[in-house]
Amino acid sequence: MKFDMGSTTLSTLLKRTQGSSEDLGSLIKQLIAAAQPLEGKFNGAGKVAFDAFKANSDQITADLNGALGSILGGQSGMDKSFGTGDVEMQDTARSSMSAANFNAARFSGR
Repeated sequence: MKFDMGSTTLSTLLKRTQGSSEDLGSLIKQLIAAAQPLEGKFNGAGKVAFDAFKANSDQITADLNGALGSILGGQSGMDKSFGTGDVEMQDTARSSMSAANFNAARFSGR
């Protein structure tokens, strides 16, 4: 199996996830606003569920944003690690090349 990832893959993913995080917060606020006209229209278990949703909507929003924040932190850490690894690999390759005796590999008759 081959794993091939471009140098900008994680930073692009990070930017898209940040955008999704902002969109999610906005969508939750829209959902809460859209549910306002339904207040007082439920009875029984429906009323209990609606009241619980409304009472916990701020906590639900905070929990979802916290979870996405953790995902963003992980993506940021991976991006940093991959970038550092890429630079270290390049430095190691250059160091190895400078120590190599390329003249010994020539097949000329001289």
